[in-house]
Amino acid sequence: MNKQQRAARTRDALIRSAAELFERHGYDKARLAEISSGAGVSSGALHFHFENKAAVADAVEDAACLSLRRAAHKVSLCRTSPLQALTDVSHIFAYLLSCDVVVSAGFRLSCDPTRQKELNLRQEWHSCVQQLLTRASDDDILTREVSLQHLVASVMAATVGLEVLGRDNKEWLSRRSLTGLWQLLLPRMAARHAQDTVDPSGTDLVINAWALSMGSGSLSPPAR
Repeated sequence: MNKQQRAARTRDALIRSAAELFERHGYDKARLAEISSGAGVSSGALHFHFENKAAVADAVEDAACLSLRRAAHKVSLCRTSPLQALTDVSHIFAYLLSCDVVVSAGFRLSCDPTRQKELNLRQEWHSCVQQLLTRASDDDILTREVSLQHLVASVMAATVGLEVLGRDNKEWLSRRSLTGLWQLLLPRMAARHAQDTVDPSGTDLVINAWALSMGSGSLSPPAR
């Protein structure tokens, strides 16, 4: 292993250690000495990579955002309908929130009112939902009984609610929970001719999410 690889591994270990402490104790109570100790490195090694605790927290948020962008990009490559893509990506996001401490801590940090930062993962998720439902509307597979604005708001309220509830009980982020959510929402969202074309439990992409080698991309789906 060369010097560059060792440095990257140390940085990754520090980010994960910080994420675990931010999840357990919150941003304010996490200490740099605990972060370096959890990563198995010296305080000097931590300060080589990060100027202060805020910089470490920024790195956790950035890493979480990258994981979510990769997931959204992977879903976009499947070329399913926009409603199926939205269903699938919500399942994968819930999986990451449940199983990846960096993603979970990144969301919590991003929404911390004491930390003002341009990056906000909920805003990026809102953009993703908005774009996919707009595409579904353009494809004429959304109901005309509810406005696009109200559909976006409903999906945001439901999914962000699960994210918050899932902090204390991971069952809220389970595949069963997400499936139940979409079983309720899809009949009110999809046009009649499209209601049987979307699987609320997700496609094989969701089933095999843990084994995927995610590609890079943007949290918001690329334009067609």
